Amino acid sequence: MEEVRGDGAMEQRERADQLSEAETGMIQDTWARVYENCEDVGVAILIRFFVNFPSAKQYFSQFQDMEDMEEMERSTQLRKHAQRVMNALNTVVENLHDPDKVASILNLVGKAHAIKHKVEPMYFKILSGVILEILSEDCPESFTPDVRRAWTKLMGLVYWHVTGAYTESGWVQLSSSAV
Repeated sequence: MEEVRGDGAMEQRERADQLSEAETGMIQDTWARVYENCEDVGVAILIRFFVNFPSAKQYFSQFQDMEDMEEMERSTQLRKHAQRVMNALNTVVENLHDPDKVASILNLVGKAHAIKHKVEPMYFKILSGVILEILSEDCPESFTPDVRRAWTKLMGLVYWHVTGAYTESGWVQLSSSAV
């Protein structure tokens, strides 16, 4: 358990499981293959996210009115955001050996989305599921059950750090389950 300050009160949060060396290796091996096509994979992740969860588009004025997948795919703004998502993930994966750096990166991401963009934190959990879907489709031969478990654990860690940043930022309403 870890104590975190949220809106002046002390709260208890269950600490996310840390990754083993074997899990870190599996994630980094899979990621190396995925990152070779990072732009296409990132765009596929965001398109699936917005098609399956259109309410998430409310946070993106540049493409919130886009309904057509091909229009989304051509959108320069969507491509730029996909690149930012993939670069953030890449930085996390590259630094899995340094939990403090990972925590720092995800803290910045969480605070930006809580304070500047005011994105509901549940969307990180939803996006994590979409990322897992796309990765398993992109690397079916290497996305074994063990690899899937490692990535699921990493996505849990990402969500834990990001929502911790929301709590630190004074965000009161933490959604515990995805829609």
